[in-house]
Amino acid sequence: MARPALVDRWGSPIRPRDLREVEAEPTLSGVLHVAPSRPSTTPTPERMAAILRAAEVPGHGAAEAYVDLAETMEERDLHYLGTLQTRRRQVAQIGVTIEPASDAAEDVRDADLVRTYFERDEVEDEIYDVLDAIGKGYSVTEIIWDVSERQWMPMRLAYRLPRWFSFDSERGSRLQLRTSDGYRDLTPWKYLTHVAAAKSGTPIRGGLARIAAWSWLFRAYAIQDWARFCEAYGMPIRIGWYGPEARPEEIAVLKRAVRDLAADAAAVLPEGMRIEFAGERSVQGRAEIYRDLAEYLDRQVSIAVLGQTLTTEQGQSGSYALGAVHNLVRADIERSDGRQLAAALRRDLVIPAVALNHGPRERYPIVTIQRETAVDVERMARALADLVPLGLRVRADEVRSRLRLSAPGDDDEVLSPPAPPAPPDPPPRPE
Repeated sequence: MARPALVDRWGSPIRPRDLREVEAEPTLSGVLHVAPSRPSTTPTPERMAAILRAAEVPGHGAAEAYVDLAETMEERDLHYLGTLQTRRRQVAQIGVTIEPASDAAEDVRDADLVRTYFERDEVEDEIYDVLDAIGKGYSVTEIIWDVSERQWMPMRLAYRLPRWFSFDSERGSRLQLRTSDGYRDLTPWKYLTHVAAAKSGTPIRGGLARIAAWSWLFRAYAIQDWARFCEAYGMPIRIGWYGPEARPEEIAVLKRAVRDLAADAAAVLPEGMRIEFAGERSVQGRAEIYRDLAEYLDRQVSIAVLGQTLTTEQGQSGSYALGAVHNLVRADIERSDGRQLAAALRRDLVIPAVALNHGPRERYPIVTIQRETAVDVERMARALADLVPLGLRVRADEVRSRLRLSAPGDDDEVLSPPAPPAPPDPPPRPE
């Protein structure tokens, strides 16, 4: 029987020879460059609106200016960067769990094949790069395949700059690679693409950068105005007084003292001269408006990225109980991020690895990224003690997995149940 042809999720045929070479690499003479096409600057409101409006229409590289803007936001706003890193690293540190689709031998063998890849130390950093989609809406990592041992195994995931890719103009959901002839579809099973949907709609509009863009811009202008205000009014106005009998050289001493007070905060004056500071109280209330606006915008960004604010800002009404309630929201977002990421890993990495080595399957290994809940060992032990004697069949490796216990080897010393008590001596027989 002929082996079924391999196709990707779009129905495109798989040609294994196309998977051997690295494709999306920057070159001096090509169209893929590391340096951005425009300098990283804070845009004007008009420019911001134009960037977001252009990115709404997919195709023809419309997302390039938008992803450059998202990168600028991460570099210039420490609060936005910190909250975004918290969300990405929290998911990246959970770990990837691979389970067989069933107890069948071939399904177990498929799971063992890909499980070794996710046991590497570099996986957490690679997943962190894949989660760049949370901010920008999408991410693309190129799968570098290893065929040295006559089997197809992912060697690493190479992060690729988002501005090298764009969504197709027809559907707005299929990523394409920039080439010298325009944009073309990605080589099947050569890339891991992840689209993180913070909101419903077209993929390019689902990134957090688009949601937080206006708050970031308003905050940037507020900080600039605050800096100018501090520069102008941070040091109170210094007024020097001298009498009518002051000589020119004494007046020069007074001028130098007034000027040097800005840097040295010390001066020596002749007797009869004095210096007054004016205006230090009149500007205090005007300075607080900038701080209040910046803190308000930071709270809005925290709500958008983390779903809450109490773990990033200490409010006057905050409490441990209220913080615990808000952390449930963060756990909900974490589960959603883990579910979306697990689906991308299974679709673009696990299924190709299994199919290239073992052929097409009706069922493929199950990928989960979810924080394990604490196991009540005592309750579980009572349930097993009650149900197993009634005929319930339980896999020993599943119980070990729940209890985080490894399977012992042949030479390992293992715990054994206590020996049953010796039966009592029989009563003496009557003579």
